Amino acid sequence: MAERMMRERMLAGEPYIADDPEIAMELARAQRLTHKINTTDPTAADEVRELFSELLGELGDGAEIRPPFHCDYGTRIRFGARSFANFGLTVLDVAAVVIGEDVQIGPNVQLLTATHPLDPSRRRDKWEGAEPITIGNNVWLGGGVIVCPGVTIGEDTVVGAGSVVTRSLPAGVVAVGSPARVVREL
Repeated sequence: MAERMMRERMLAGEPYIADDPEIAMELARAQRLTHKINTTDPTAADEVRELFSELLGELGDGAEIRPPFHCDYGTRIRFGARSFANFGLTVLDVAAVVIGEDVQIGPNVQLLTATHPLDPSRRRDKWEGAEPITIGNNVWLGGGVIVCPGVTIGEDTVVGAGSVVTRSLPAGVVAVGSPARVVREL
């Protein structure tokens, strides 16, 4: 019963301990599918798309993700129509990750929903948490961008290469740096 409660806590966005057998099964499923994706002939675009469709919660029409790709579960990821992710996208989808339509994602971007307590005893006891990430329509994330838990990036925003987005960004701006700061409006 306690194990089932941990999975329910995770899905509700509450602190949890990741020792639930259902959580482990979901993780293993995603690992199998990402292994297939990452080892499939890259010229077999239809096969790769079919695998992504099986892995992700939603894969929009005309969307493309270039392997290698890594995620925790896959089922909590919505990847919008005509969006593109270059090589090396990592999505820790303990919480929902919503990627809008017409989004451009550079190589080696990380979308990280997982959180851990600051209290050392709770970390030692393996407590975890997560906060969702939302990427608006027509956003461009440059290569190596890291988006932290709980962040929303407004539509039409551009985030410069190597930036670390620790707080939500409004629509229609350019943000750069670590932490990312708005440097101009579009």
